[in-house]
Amino acid sequence: MESQLQKTNGKRILIIDDNPVVLRTLAYILKRAGYLADTAQDGAETLAVLSHARPDLILLDIFFNPDAADVGMGLQDGFQILEWLRRMGGAGSVPVIIISSAAPEELKERAQAAGVVTALQKPLKKDELLEFVRVSLKQKGG
Repeated sequence: MESQLQKTNGKRILIIDDNPVVLRTLAYILKRAGYLADTAQDGAETLAVLSHARPDLILLDIFFNPDAADVGMGLQDGFQILEWLRRMGGAGSVPVIIISSAAPEELKERAQAAGVVTALQKPLKKDELLEFVRVSLKQKGG
């Protein structure tokens, strides 16, 4: 019987979203496509995940409930979380795809300034998501 790692392409994707349904759904889609998927509902969980595994790509929600994004700094905005991750070394040059209920045009300026690959609007289309994941990982060199 093959191990889970042998069934994957070895690429690890971190999904950060405060909605457990979104986390489970995206993790399922990514695992079925052959990726390793880690999930985090807030900054504290993100830090815990990053302490044991470096992702090849991050899917990041932008809007968090006030209590769901508390990493000791009251972060409630995905852009703040991203800036924090980059400063703390946890995300460095890891490509980031924003997943948000906001229209991508509304996020364009901040997304470009933050070096985000793209912004996708929820509900996500499976094929579109997987294509952006594939292209983003390929551009990274994987």
